[in-house]
Parts: sequence; structure tokens; C-alpha cells
Amino acid sequence: MLKAAGIGIGATALATPAGAADAPLVHPGMLHTRADLGRMAAKVRAGARPYTAGFAKLTANRHAQSGWRANPQAVVYRGSGTPENYRILYNDIHAAYQNALRYHVSGEEAHADTAVAILNAWSGKLTGLEGSADRFLAAGLYGYQFANAAELVRGHGDFDLGRAQELMRSVFHPLSDDFLTRHNGAVITNYWPNWDLTAIACVLATGIFCDDRGIVDRAVEYFKHGDGMGSVKHAIPVVHEDGLGEWVEAGRDQGHALLGVGLMGTVCEMAWNQGIDLYGYDDSRFLKGAQYVAKWSLGGDVPYTANTRRKGAIGGWSGSETASGVAGVDPGMTRPIWAMIANHYTKRRGLPASYLTRAAAKAAPEGGGGDYGPNSGGFDQLGFGTLAFTRDRVERAVDGATASPSPGPSGGSPGAGGVRPQASASPVRGGDLAATGSGDAAGWAAAAGIGAVAGGLLLLRRRDRVLRREAGE
Repeated sequence: MLKAAGIGIGATALATPAGAADAPLVHPGMLHTRADLGRMAAKVRAGARPYTAGFAKLTANRHAQSGWRANPQAVVYRGSGTPENYRILYNDIHAAYQNALRYHVSGEEAHADTAVAILNAWSGKLTGLEGSADRFLAAGLYGYQFANAAELVRGHGDFDLGRAQELMRSVFHPLSDDFLTRHNGAVITNYWPNWDLTAIACVLATGIFCDDRGIVDRAVEYFKHGDGMGSVKHAIPVVHEDGLGEWVEAGRDQGHALLGVGLMGTVCEMAWNQGIDLYGYDDSRFLKGAQYVAKWSLGGDVPYTANTRRKGAIGGWSGSETASGVAGVDPGMTRPIWAMIANHYTKRRGLPASYLTRAAAKAAPEGGGGDYGPNSGGFDQLGFGTLAFTRDRVERAVDGATASPSPGPSGGSPGAGGVRPQASASPVRGGDLAATGSGDAAGWAAAAGIGAVAGGLLLLRRRDRVLRREAGE
């Protein structure tokens, strides 16, 4: 038997979001709060597992080195146009993020300076995003990522905050907001959930970074009640009696389903850190959907209700497509998405989530951009969840951020597994509309194998400098 609404999960929340939804916006307050950054630094300094393994993944990544130099472009093209140079943008953004995160853990100022130099270079030159329908993906993905990197250095003395905010408002946000409004002139079901979710993530990140509550509310409202397939009840249209929520894009392919879950988790985490509980919305509907995808991706059997959706342009070509069952899976495929979601539900909320826990353990230690192949799919998530989101059970809200118990070792043995990012959408017939069916050509190459991470304690230069830039944290 199926139920359109979620069943009760029989548990009471043991922690609450950072603060009231109408309170002043918190900074830093996207994927990481001040307390989160302090927890990471303290745990690594104490040699606690699995934080040390997560930090080793970060320091080994070539993007996390202070010698990285930006290559800003005036116009970035994705999907069409010359040159199709979006790879330059996502590599630089991930370098900025990784250097900024490394600074907060180690206290080494060279990494903060590198992040600032990258972000300032792009905010001083980028004027537009162009290309096929994939320009909306570029705006959503790279917009939310740019804002998260910038949020980590917003108090740095050399960072041009105003110019970065203007870049978000004038380049990234307009495309994402327009997509949620008009969907590129397509019928509302033409685009699978991940398209909406990239846009929601960018709109929410823009609102937080630019201190605009109205933009934040726009993203939250769309998550809850939007007409497109990325709103939570359209992405997870059916909840089964066993408590699993059917992820509609599981009828497409595994890679895009993982992308969607990662994006929805990103939206929920950023909202949570601003006092808005989307994780728990509609009887924790996202938990049920994430559990479904985790079980399926681990090779488990899951039900699927046939889904027929209309495709095409309004007033133009049209058609329909039916997904009648779940796509095949490769249990070795992963993305760095599970640690954030599993730790929220099992540690912050104290809820059972066995499939999420297993998926997170299998993916650990999670890496980031550059660890999952050179193509765009390997850069869709900022990653490093083992370092960033591992937490002790049940934290309480303090001063607008979640607070950790005192540092100490925590168990967990990193696992290993093959990694194969999957296909991104690509242009097809119908002019500027994008392919959204399960037959899309793969756009991402298989990722290279991940080398073993050396063990042992990390010798850090950091002492009590991690929280020096108080205004920026």
C-alpha cells in the first residue's frame, strides 16, 4: 500500500535549528557555522578519527594548495558557445572553497589569502553566464558553491565582500530565479528534480550571503510548494508503508538521483543553519527519500511507481516519457553527499537511518572536487563531509549555531569504493531545451581510483589562531 503523505517516524526532534526563522541571518551560516569550523579544528588537533582522515583527504587534493592561481573569465559558457570554458570556473571555485576550509582547520593564513585572491579575481571580471540550457546548471551549481566559499572568508581584510555580493545578485542569482519562474520556456515537468534543486541552492545561498531575507524565503517557499519537480513533494511523490520515500529520479539513472539527493541535502543544511528546518519538513520527507536512494544505491530492492511526465516547450514541440521502474545501479558508484545527511538525522536528531549510515561509512573518507574525476559531475558537490559534518550525537543550539560537545576521539573506519560520476544534462532537439530523459548521453568520464591516504597524526601549525578573524566567522 502506498501513501501520498509520509507516515509518522515515531521520534521527537532532539535538536532544533540555529534560531528563529525571522532572526537576523547568521554568518558564517551556509554549509558551515562558526561552531562547525571550531569543531573540525579541535577534532583534527586532537587527532580524532575520522576527522584526521577527512582532513588528510583535503590536504592531499591539488585544489587545496596555497599555490593555486585563479584564471578568471569575463563570460563563462556551458553547453554551447566559444570557448566552452566552465571547467575553469568550477576548478577555481573548488580551489577557493578548499583553501578556505583548510585555513579554518589549520589556521595557516596562506590558504585564506589564496581563497580570497581567487574569489576577488572572479568577482572583478565575470559578467555573464551563457550557453545552452546548461547555463542554468552553471548558475545554480557554481553560484551556490561560490557563495559558500566566499562565506568562509567574508571577514578577511582583503576580501571584497560588496563586489562578491554584486556578482551573486547580478550574474548567478538572476538565472536561477528565472529558471524557477519560467523553466526556460518548457512545460513544468520537462526538467527532472536536479535542475530545480541547483536553482533553489543558488537562490538560498544568494539570500544568505547577501543578507536578503526575501530571497531566502523565496527558496524556502519553492522547496515546500514549488510547481517544478524539484520541490520536495514532487521529487519524492510517494511514501511507502515501510517509511521509504520514492525518489522520482531513480527512474532515470543512479548518477542523477545521487546528484538530486546531494543538492536537496545542501539546501536543507544551509536552511538549518539559518534556523529553518527543511530536513524535518512534511514529517521528515527528505529523510525517507534519502533512505530510499541510499538503499537502492547499495544494491537493495526498492519499489517504484510508474511516472509519466510531459516534456517539451510551451507552444512548441512536446511529448511524454514514462519511467516504469528503477534504473540499474552500480553499488560502487558514490558522491560525497552522505556524511552531511546521515549525521543530521542520526546525530542531531537521534533518528534511525540505517541505509544512510551504511552509505556514509562506505563513502568515507569523503573527498571533494578533484577526487571524483576531472569532469563536471565530480564537482557538483563541495564534499569533504567526513571532516565537515561528522559530529557527536545530539548537539544543542547555542548563540545561533549548533554547538559540539568537547573534543574527543570518535570511532569510524574509512571505507573505500569505486567512484563513477554520472551523466549531466545535454542539449537536444527543441532549441534551447535540455535532454532530461534516461537516455541522455553520458557527459562525465569515470573517475580515477582514489589512492590510499596515509595514516598517522597530522602535525599542524595551528594553535589558537583558528578563530582569529572573528568578524568573518
